[in-house]
Amino acid sequence: MRVYVVDNGGQWTHREWRVLKYLGVETKIVPNNTPFDQLTEVDALVLSGGAPDVASEAGRMGNNGEYLDQAEYPILGICAGMQFMATHFGGTTGPAARAEFGRTRLFVENDGDLFNGLPREFDVWESHNDEVKTVPKGFQVLARSDTCPVEAMRSLERPLYALQFHPEVENTDHGQDIFRNFLKVVEEWKK
Repeated sequence: MRVYVVDNGGQWTHREWRVLKYLGVETKIVPNNTPFDQLTEVDALVLSGGAPDVASEAGRMGNNGEYLDQAEYPILGICAGMQFMATHFGGTTGPAARAEFGRTRLFVENDGDLFNGLPREFDVWESHNDEVKTVPKGFQVLARSDTCPVEAMRSLERPLYALQFHPEVENTDHGQDIFRNFLKVVEEWKK
């Protein structure tokens, strides 16, 4: 299995790569301006977090829109990757009522593949000023926190998933399990 991590300038992009490597996946980090046609023989993408304010600096997210439009395989967006996915498909983002930095309690509302077999509540690590305000049409909210109503979402039509929190850091409980569940989605898609 080959899963590439798209580098959107996030501080933990290398950790996403490391978790995938640890889980036995062939992976590498690619710049977000890589043309889609150069992502050959890829089974999935992870759109990393990043520094851009997606609402006002979407151009700094490179070719993420091209990947979302053209890829038929699964994509997991993390933090800014999630916010970009939401706005790209017609949802909205904006400043959080209360920015989240550090440990936050997550409440899982729908298993939605990523949370299969996990507790309904656990702690995750946050690092964001903005958040998804409304999910795009055809998307489902999977999880929330007390201060952020959309901590995770997925498309009901395509294998597109997104997380506001950071599953790649050790401070997130069950982070590797979330990646394992995403890889199960990729395995199913490949069949």
